[in-house]
Amino acid sequence: MFMRLASAAAVLAIFAGCGTGTATPNLGETKTTPPTTTSASTATGSAVATTPAASAILPTIGRFKATGAMAVPRTYDTATLLSDGRVLVVGGQDPNGATLATAEIFDPKTGTFAATGSMKTARWGHAATLLKDGRVLITGGGNEGTAPLDSSEIYDPATGKFSPSGKMSMTRVNHVATLLQDGRVLIAGGADDSGNGIDSAELFDSATGKFTATGSMTAGRWGHTATLLQDGRVLIVGGKDGPDVFASAEIYDPATGKFTATGSMEAPRWGQAAALLASGLVLVTGGEDDTGAPVQTAELFDAAAATFAGTDSMTTARVGHGATTLASGLVLIAGGVDSNGAGLATAELFDPTAGTFTATGSLASARGHHTQTLLADGEVLIAGGTDSDQILGQAELYQP
Repeated sequence: MFMRLASAAAVLAIFAGCGTGTATPNLGETKTTPPTTTSASTATGSAVATTPAASAILPTIGRFKATGAMAVPRTYDTATLLSDGRVLVVGGQDPNGATLATAEIFDPKTGTFAATGSMKTARWGHAATLLKDGRVLITGGGNEGTAPLDSSEIYDPATGKFSPSGKMSMTRVNHVATLLQDGRVLIAGGADDSGNGIDSAELFDSATGKFTATGSMTAGRWGHTATLLQDGRVLIVGGKDGPDVFASAEIYDPATGKFTATGSMEAPRWGQAAALLASGLVLVTGGEDDTGAPVQTAELFDAAAATFAGTDSMTTARVGHGATTLASGLVLIAGGVDSNGAGLATAELFDPTAGTFTATGSLASARGHHTQTLLADGEVLIAGGTDSDQILGQAELYQP
């Protein structure tokens, strides 16, 4: 049985117990899907993003509509936009708390999910990254009754099958994975089997299928976010290590293979969401603070100045939500959980030009810890997640 770290924002355990059915948060993965004109994508969307100019931002109301349900209700899974416009949903936990090896595909043309090949190893709290060749790398995560995993596997959309790949240098869960501009994948941080943050990082080379060590982070952390900046560096923000919640941030430079501390946020947070804006600024929203309360505030990181600055607060405090940069340049903030662990149905839009949040249509199903994926047609797929003790199979689409 693993040590459990309870969150005041949701009564969830960091690691799944042996047959306890306890849901486990995957807060280390960024649910941000910036718009792109390239085919290179990260676990939740594009990595080398070509975002629209700020002048393209237009007022919008937006609405959510139900779409086909997943074959299996799941949470703490991953959703990856494939090169052909479909979405690969992998792993997670089901309503019984069991860890899943199954995967399914959402087809926007039919609005339905269909089962595809299963992973070799069931896992939650893993990371998924779309490689430049169109395959998907799955790394780490947790499994029932075991320590976090060091294994990886690759999904090939051409065959619909998963195959084993290289092993990481160590086990990790709730880590982040970012596709770099040169095609390598940066794996950073995560938690060990005691809930402590890991400071190590490594690089995956799809040509060799191997992981190699790179520089270590300035702090061991999980529940953090990773955002690919326009200059190819990677911004790591917040997170936690045991009971400590961080306001600190750091930047990984692929040219040197090193992490360097940068300006700190105005407030510590973990389980937040981050989105790259057209201007190159990074929007950081919500999360949970060091008292265990969901956060309503938001901040903007300026890579040129290496500083964070406060911006307008969200209409609702939330943790475990999604943040997606739309084709208009607006950022959709959807769902999350409140201080009682109840899912939120509210959603809002951040306007980078005005620096304000405005309520938009509400989700059909209240949820947090869901996946949120920008589709090729500009709609956003929202699937699965939790609402208190319920794990959802419903999915819906946000129409800007």
